[in-house]
Amino acid sequence: MGRTLFDKIWDEHVVADLGDGFALLHVDRHFITDAGSKALMEMRRRGLAMRNPELAFASPDHSVSTTPGRGDLNANSIRLVGNLRQEAAARGIRLFDMGSGSQGILHVIGPELGLTLPGALVVCADSHSCTHGGLGALGFGIGASEFVHIGATQTLVQQRPRTLRIRFDGQAAPGVTAKDLILHTVGVIGASGGTGYAVEYAGEAIRALDVEARLTLCNLSIELGAKFGLVAPDEKTLAYVRGRPYAPAGRDWDAAVDHWRTLYSDTDAAFDREVVIDAGLVVPQITWGTSPEQVIGVDAAIPDPAQLDGDRQQAARAALDYMGLEPGQPIAGTPIDWVFIGSCTNSRLSDLRAAAAVARGRKVARHVQAWVVPGSEGVKRAAEAEGLDHIFRDAGFQWREPGCSMCVAANGETVGPRLRAVSTSNRNFAGRQGPLARTHLASPAMAAAAAITGTICDVRSLQEPA
Repeated sequence: MGRTLFDKIWDEHVVADLGDGFALLHVDRHFITDAGSKALMEMRRRGLAMRNPELAFASPDHSVSTTPGRGDLNANSIRLVGNLRQEAAARGIRLFDMGSGSQGILHVIGPELGLTLPGALVVCADSHSCTHGGLGALGFGIGASEFVHIGATQTLVQQRPRTLRIRFDGQAAPGVTAKDLILHTVGVIGASGGTGYAVEYAGEAIRALDVEARLTLCNLSIELGAKFGLVAPDEKTLAYVRGRPYAPAGRDWDAAVDHWRTLYSDTDAAFDREVVIDAGLVVPQITWGTSPEQVIGVDAAIPDPAQLDGDRQQAARAALDYMGLEPGQPIAGTPIDWVFIGSCTNSRLSDLRAAAAVARGRKVARHVQAWVVPGSEGVKRAAEAEGLDHIFRDAGFQWREPGCSMCVAANGETVGPRLRAVSTSNRNFAGRQGPLARTHLASPAMAAAAAITGTICDVRSLQEPA
């Protein structure tokens, strides 16, 4: 019997089989945010040293200000960032600090710097660590107690999940992005449809995606309820990793490539569950409620809760009430107040290019506040080298410093009460972007289109034919 991609990576990291489906796993990369500094302080309180500080990498991202010049750090950010700096220096942890040229959202800089590698086991005290699966790594989020265990031992106890393959048949239509594919999938199988599974994304439409798009796809695995999401590495993956600062080089590169080319699901591998999505039927997506599973095509009408049953009906009524929407009305044309282009989901260079292509030569609607927050100092630098910052500024967007920003409503960067935002982030929960804020998730191009028109609209009406 063949093995799945997940099985191969998991088996390579087992230090000890603990029985009943549990194993002690070796951790290859431990990413630490400013919020993670709390766990470092707990290790200090308990007198615990880092077992392998050379495998830990830190960067402030969650609480930092993204205001140009960063002159408005609040007390919480000053404390968290200060603790991170102190602990990193004391423990020999590599810190990519603000102004270093490499600071950014850890799920952006990990792949960007070549720290995230195919077949690696990558953890971070952040649930969207599944992002790293876009490179064929086994990435997942951890809690505070798990952080301490990893810090002290470089290992972690985990229960082996079941396996789920989601296959995207056919080709995505023009104007349809990885964000649309994964939002559509969350809508199809639900926010708990992947609970207890490691998800592998496969099929023609996935092979056609570039690596940054695959990172976006895997980022929302947790919104399916899945802790892990992976795409098998291929020649695109190798081309992306080659030459990055922390990637192997020389003979080490050759040996790594030989191994990475074995990381795929065998043709006779059995998955516990399989789901097939027709990629050709997916249109640009927009969420309408307060869960990523409450999503529709931008050409559809807002669902009527009366057509749903049980808990879904009650949840839909509550979501529509919170979002201030009426069932049966077209979602397109809904006026918006804010646009946020950023987050670990969609703040990479390709994302900014897609948004800039829509914004070029146009103006943000007068009543709309629109922000672009690059995912890293590297992304910001590359975007500015291409002139994307000028396109955004000329259109009326704010061009800001790297960080998580409005995705987590950190450092006062929030959407106001009952104001409506189109956001390229990953969660539209009630209050996620600020008290009573109303969030619609979409792709960067869809968000840029909303900023220009002042409404939720089908970006395809603003895009030039291929």
